[in-house]
Amino acid sequence: MQLTTIKLDTERFTLRPLTSQDAEALFAIFSDADVMRYWNTPPWDSREDATQFIKQSHEDLTTQQAITLAIVSKSDETLIGKCLLFSWDKESRRAEIGFGIAKSHWGQGVIQEVGSALIDYAFSTLKLRRIEAEIDPANIGSAKVLTKLGFTKEGHLRARWEIAGEISDSALYGILASDLQ
Repeated sequence: MQLTTIKLDTERFTLRPLTSQDAEALFAIFSDADVMRYWNTPPWDSREDATQFIKQSHEDLTTQQAITLAIVSKSDETLIGKCLLFSWDKESRRAEIGFGIAKSHWGQGVIQEVGSALIDYAFSTLKLRRIEAEIDPANIGSAKVLTKLGFTKEGHLRARWEIAGEISDSALYGILASDLQ
């Protein structure tokens, strides 16, 4: 399976591998403290963070460790975020899913749209059996969109992360391929 050429289309977006030309737009998104509020890493400090992320995403695609895709608006070709399947365990046929989009696109159904496409790809093409998501329980927006995508809340881990001195819990969500049949 050749993942480096993956391209998924939805009504409003194209999902494709990141390129070096995406570094500036990615940095603008992931250096925003509001965007990174519920991530388990701090906001990016420099454009080099974006460049290194892109480099790692290519290595992960090539070795089939993870799939990170740019979310590009079809209307103006603007990169507005990324979506990914990571912690990919081929033997157990499961992976984690994640998303991050520019604040200017919050509340517009982006994650619902691209998430559906990525989940469909994961189950139909990659033949995954299970997809998991881990979020900060305070991230109500992510909890709502995961539920709309068909995920079930399966657990709650207390004091799971510490980022910049702040401790947070994790809510665990899961969806099975059989849930969508």
